[in-house]
Amino acid sequence: QVQLVEAGGGLVQAGGSLSLSCGASGGTFSSYCMGWFRQAPGQEREFVAAISWNGGVTHYAGSVKGRFTISRDNAKNMVYLHMNSLEPEDTADYYCAAANLRSSIVVIATTQDLYDYWGQGIQVTVSS
Repeated sequence: QVQLVEAGGGLVQAGGSLSLSCGASGGTFSSYCMGWFRQAPGQEREFVAAISWNGGVTHYAGSVKGRFTISRDNAKNMVYLHMNSLEPEDTADYYCAAANLRSSIVVIATTQDLYDYWGQGIQVTVSS
């Protein structure tokens, strides 16, 4: 069982930056694909970014590509989401998730059903 805890959310003005972190415990962190998802009020949860077990492969949703960066530190069991040029549309609860893909071919996941563990979420509010 893997426990994930997000930190770093808050209120930021449009155009500003914010970094989220997610700490993992209880599993072999370095074997998991890690992802960030978000859910805005009244909307379904959506994919934001993902990173492969060794950090070698990343993938972003089109709406955040070029503005957000996902990274990980396997020595610290941490994954990060650095968010720049934030827009009011980025306002949402952000969730960290871990996927045990059990494959040497598929190293990254962008759909929620492939993720095994989820954090409790953290709020990010971008004011205009």
